[in-house]
Amino acid sequence: MKILLLEDDLILNEIIEEYLISQEHEVITAFSGNEAQDYLYSQTFDLLILDVNVPFVSGFELLKELRTQNIKTPTIFITSLNMVEDMQKGFDSGCDDYLKKPFELKELDLRINNIKRLFKITPKELINISKDTFLDIQNLLIIKNNQKIHLAKKECEVLQYLINSSKTVSIEELSLNLWAYEDNPNDSTIRTYIKNLRKILGEEKIINIRGVGYRFNKE
Repeated sequence: MKILLLEDDLILNEIIEEYLISQEHEVITAFSGNEAQDYLYSQTFDLLILDVNVPFVSGFELLKELRTQNIKTPTIFITSLNMVEDMQKGFDSGCDDYLKKPFELKELDLRINNIKRLFKITPKELINISKDTFLDIQNLLIIKNNQKIHLAKKECEVLQYLINSSKTVSIEELSLNLWAYEDNPNDSTIRTYIKNLRKILGEEKIINIRGVGYRFNKE
C-alpha cells in the first residue's frame, strides 16, 4: 500500500515510517497539514494516517476538506485526543478509524489490515522502477527491457525497502528491519546486495550518500 503519514513529532514519525516500510508499505511522510496537502494534490494514496494536532492545518480540517472534494481515500487518525467528543469529531470529519496514542505498532498494523479488507485493497503485482523496468516481488525478479533478472530473496527485500522509503536509508536500518536479531549480517553482506542491485539498475537509481546510506531515486 502507498501510505501518507502525517505526524509532526519527528521521532514518532520515523518510528512509524520504519515500521510501515518493514511491513512492505510505501510511505510518504509529512510534518504539517500544508505539507500533507501538497502531497495529496500531486499524488494518489491507498491510505492516509493523520495526526490531528499538527501545524497550519489540523488533521480534522484536512480530512474534512478532502471529503468535500469527494476524495474518499481510507483514513486513520492517530492522536492523543482521547475524549469521546474528539472521536466523534474525527468520525464526523470522515475518518474510517481512530487510534488513540500511545499505541502499539502491532495495533496500527491490525487496523491497517482491517482497512485493506474492508476496502479490498490488493497489493500491486509489479512495482514500477522506471519506464522499462519493474520489480516482481512474488517471483523475485527485476524485469528490465522485457528481460528477467533473478534476485536473491534478501536482494529483493532490500530493493523493496529502498523503494518504499522516502529518505536515505542506513545500513544499520536495513539490518534492523530486514533481518532477525540472531541473523544480523555484517555490513559488507548488505553492501554486496546493494552493489549488485546498482549494477542491474544503474548507480543513478540507488544513490550512495557517503557516510549516511542509500537513497532510491524515484525520478
